[in-house]
Parts: sequence; structure tokens; C-alpha cells
Amino acid sequence: MTVKEFFASAKQIEYKGPSSEDPLSYRWYNKDEVILGKKMSEWLKFSVCYWHTFRGTGLDPFGTHTLDRPWYSIDRTDIPYAEIVEYCKARVDAAFEFFTKLGVEYYTFHDRDVSPELATLAETNQLLDEVTDYMLKKQEATGVKLLWGTANLFSAPRFAQGAGTSCEFDVYATAAAQVKKAMDVTHKLGGSAYIFWGGREGYASLLNTNVRKELDNMAALFKMAVAYKEKIGATFTFMIEPKPREPMKHQYDYDAQTVIGFLKTYGLDKDFKLNIEPNHTTLAGHEYVHDILVSAEYDFLGSIDCNTGDPLVGWDTDQFLMNDRDATLVMMVVLKMGGFTAGGLNFDCKVRRESTDLEDMFISHIGSMDCFAKGLRMAAHIQSRGRLAGLLEQRYASWTGADAKGVVGGAATFEELEQYVLGLGAKLQTVRARSGKQELFERVFADECDSALIEVAKKH
Repeated sequence: MTVKEFFASAKQIEYKGPSSEDPLSYRWYNKDEVILGKKMSEWLKFSVCYWHTFRGTGLDPFGTHTLDRPWYSIDRTDIPYAEIVEYCKARVDAAFEFFTKLGVEYYTFHDRDVSPELATLAETNQLLDEVTDYMLKKQEATGVKLLWGTANLFSAPRFAQGAGTSCEFDVYATAAAQVKKAMDVTHKLGGSAYIFWGGREGYASLLNTNVRKELDNMAALFKMAVAYKEKIGATFTFMIEPKPREPMKHQYDYDAQTVIGFLKTYGLDKDFKLNIEPNHTTLAGHEYVHDILVSAEYDFLGSIDCNTGDPLVGWDTDQFLMNDRDATLVMMVVLKMGGFTAGGLNFDCKVRRESTDLEDMFISHIGSMDCFAKGLRMAAHIQSRGRLAGLLEQRYASWTGADAKGVVGGAATFEELEQYVLGLGAKLQTVRARSGKQELFERVFADECDSALIEVAKKH
């Protein structure tokens, strides 16, 4: 079978260095360059998402689609089965051509991204098997790997009031069956992670919601998933992706700390990590890197959907990050934890509905890949120099004393601390926290980022 070329005008994207003015080249991402003992490609583990990239149409609440693609972005099920298989496989061809020309090693998908739902579960699963068998062949031919898979439990009308938290048992059972099959194909394709995003798991009104029942049922679904993973011998890592709202008014997986609390409450904390999307983090009212940092500090960070939002817009805009500062903060966390294991940097991002050329798909990914590559270079420089780490250590220096060590070690008592304060006598009136030096931290961070780029420029 002859495979159609969808991006005929696009060549293999190459690294040309910081002086390049070619938007279809990498200025900072040199995949085989070694930084702190690893190749850039190993630190960054870039992944392209299937849904926005090959199913996005530019549709928004105020207008119809604007992105006309040479593949089926919108599924059709009113045609013969063989034709459905054909257009699904053609879309796979487009995807793998894009992956290879861009030079990424990973991709991600929902089950319904790659093939539509048909009249029965058996027919739907048969189609998904055929398409994912073809995807496996494409993986073997190109070397591109699946980072993670997931089930779309939010688009179908049946999931309007939740999937794992639905008030209807039939809906819940359908969700469970869909997760089972999505796990099967993720295992077949060698995915290193499986993601749960509860887009409809939440409420619009507390008056008609039994919160405890819904959370108990969600936990039961996760426990069934853990049992089935063991049964099929899968090695992928389960991850939950937090989001505070949209489409629901309130979602149960509000932010990293909420999800960690849920996992510990239901005894699932040994079986799950978190997939953090910073645009969700900012919607929750936190700084861009907050959930990434919190997850990493408690050994829950599994993967990152590396997008961003618009601070002037109150919803999830899924934009490509082009902000060096945020990318550097992200990579500082990734470096500190030693890199990704099951996850990576997945571009859960979409071109703007006004960016209608196929070329824009490449430009957007290249720009954000370069942004994170630059962030990696700056983060590595900051870590190697140690100035910020030294300032942070100084700020908490009082916690190295003998009395403080009792608190840190869990042996201190209220009585002991009371005696300590009594011993201060009149000095109590002078007890203050030392200057936070926020401006100094910000200045040193900016200076270190600049000096990192100066060093790179000198090499070129």
C-alpha cells in the first residue's frame, strides 16, 4: 500500500544553533548534546499529543472549525466499516510522518482520538484493535514510542454527569469497560504510563451530588484498574492529571495536593503518580510550576503536559509555552529529581484557531521544544553554579541547630519548645524571621539564566 505524504513541503527539522533565524530549525534543542551526564533528548523526552494535533479543528464556543486538514479531523461513522478503517489508518500515517520529521521520540493519545465509537462495544473494540495494530507497525518502522495512553471518558453524552463518579451504574460500567480496553492497547503499544483525567468527575451543584459516594466509586474504579494491570502483566505507571474546573464547576482532582490526599485516603498512593498540566495549575490559582514542584517533593511527579494558558483568559487555552523563565523553573525540578522515568514533556497544546497553515504545526512545536531546551541549559547552569541553592540554604540555616533538629526528626515536644522560649527571656521581643531576600533571589535567577546563554553563545 502506498502511503500518502501529508507534509510534503516539510523537511527533517535540524539543529542549526542559536544564531539561526530559520523558524523551521532548532536553535537550542540539540538532541544528542550531553548535559549533566545525559543527552538532551533523555532529559526532555518530548512527546506530541494526538488529540489537539491531529483531531483539532479550531472549533470554539463562538465559531465553527477553521483548520482544514488533509486527513479526517472529524470522524465519520455513516460510511462502510472498511472506509472508516482506511481513514483512521491514513490519520496514523499523517501522525507518524509528523513525529519523524519533527524528530520527537514519543506520542500520546486517547482511545477515541485514533478511532471512533461504533454501535456496540464489540464493534468499537474491533476497530480500535485494527487501528492500534497498525500503529504498532508504524512504531516498529519509525522507532517512535508511545509515552502514554488513556480513555476519553468526557466527550460522549453518556459522560455528561461523570464516568467513574456517575450517578448511573450503566454509565459507570461503560466507563470501566472502556478503561479496560484502553489499558489493553496501551500495554500492546508498550506505553510507559496510563493517564486518568477526570474531565467530568466533579459537580455543578452540591444539592444534587453525593460527594462521598462519587469519590468512593472513583476509588473503586482505580482499584479495579490496579488489579487488571497486574492481571495482564502491564508495567506502565498509572497517573492522575489534576484540574480544578472546566468543564465541571468543581473537579475532584482539583490540584496536586488534593489528588495526593485522595490517593493516601484510599490506599492508592503506592500505585499512582501525577501527570501535571501547568495550565490547570494556574487555573487553580497557583504559580505555573507549583504543582510540578509539590508533586516532585513528595515523589509523585510522573509526567508533565507542558502547555501554558493566557493570564487574561479564564479557561484552559492549551498554548505552547514560549516563556524561558517558566521552562527553566520546570527543568530545575526535573533535574533535581534526576529526570523522568515513565513520563516526559508532552505537548498537550494546540495551535491557535487563526494559525491555519500546516507549517504552523511545526513552528509551534519547534518553538516550545527550543524553549524547554533553553530552560534545560539554564537550569543545568543554575544547578552547577549552586548560587540559588546556597541562598536557599542560608535562609533556612536556623533549622540546622540542635533544638531545631528535634522538630525535624520528630522527637520534639511542646514542653521542650516552651522551655526553649522561656530560656530566651527578654530576647523574645527581638525574635523575627530574617529578610526573605526575594528580590535577591530573583536577581540571581535572572543573572544565572543570562550567563548560561552567554556561555552557549561563546561555544558558537
